[in-house]
Amino acid sequence: MIQPVFLFGPFCDLSFLRDVVGEDAPKAGAILDDYALCGVDQSLMPVLVARSGATVEGVIADLDADARARLDVFFAVMGAKPVQVVPRLYQTQTEALTYSLAAHMQCHAAPEWSGTQAAVMRRACTEIMELADAFSAEALQARWPMALAHAASTLRAQADDNPARQRNAWDRHDVEVAQARRPYAWYFSVAEDDLRFRQFGGGFSAVVKRAGFVMCDAVTVLPYDPVRDVVMVIEQFRFGPWLRGARNAWILEPVAGRVDPFETPEDCALRETQEEAQLTLRKDRLLSIGNVYPSPGAITEFLYQYVALTDLPDGAEGVSGLDSEAEDIRSHIIPFTRLMALIQSGEVTNGPLVQSAYWLALNRERLRADAAAQAGG
Repeated sequence: MIQPVFLFGPFCDLSFLRDVVGEDAPKAGAILDDYALCGVDQSLMPVLVARSGATVEGVIADLDADARARLDVFFAVMGAKPVQVVPRLYQTQTEALTYSLAAHMQCHAAPEWSGTQAAVMRRACTEIMELADAFSAEALQARWPMALAHAASTLRAQADDNPARQRNAWDRHDVEVAQARRPYAWYFSVAEDDLRFRQFGGGFSAVVKRAGFVMCDAVTVLPYDPVRDVVMVIEQFRFGPWLRGARNAWILEPVAGRVDPFETPEDCALRETQEEAQLTLRKDRLLSIGNVYPSPGAITEFLYQYVALTDLPDGAEGVSGLDSEAEDIRSHIIPFTRLMALIQSGEVTNGPLVQSAYWLALNRERLRADAAAQAGG
């Protein structure tokens, strides 16, 4: 049965609506009184909330039961439920369905959309709807923040230079996917593809099964004080070593964290260092030391790695972290030579910390000389 639905925000774009519901739908401009657009938590998707005296411009689309069922799933991820409303259409009123938050729910100003934000949102919405038939609304809600972050990571990957001076200049056309599956989805997800790929001897491989852990881009930061020749490392419980069976799953690391959907890696580096180590860094003191896949055979994570030049006075150590993420993070300020000794002894087992330390070993004398020259000048 066809039913009119009042749509708003990005759903006024016919192509966006098609991405979510899987079909085109005729639509007409409309206005809904006594409602406003708002945002909830980190969903970044504008939703409706009842608000006396407010108005929302949108469209009315005639949707069948299947399309409405897909909208039900999508808006459930955002915390909104279907309600009956009476929008104005061509100076008349008509009954329609729409999606609104419960009156008691807290919300903030509706997010603004730029071209980049729209591209990220569209890709994340597509992922959620591809998962919708196989996973619960609870699983989709848990996945949504990482779907946004993964979408942003994908767009960054597509924009990368991808130099190919030594390796072959092949691209995504040189891989053929026969079937793509998602056997697991929550905050993280697992992708499993049957595919074949171009081979060095010519032609394509046989169809093979490959599985990977779907994550997003992240940063690592090793704070370094070139005057005192000390670094700050952090210590926290890590599930990976625990799952492997390590007796001690508390690991020495650089500051690290995932890049939020609409922030740059540099901004993420500043934010994470403040959250995890209570250090306020300057963006112009971030030194990029290489962007890498830490384990390209099995995970999508891509690391933007930095050494940050900063002051590390006595007393800057402590315990911090976000309560909302159950973080319990202890910071240590140690001499650079102590860090290298910990690597040699095997106590440091975190790959990005080892790489950051070796980069610093190659560049430390220059950084110290520059700091001394600035202090003397």
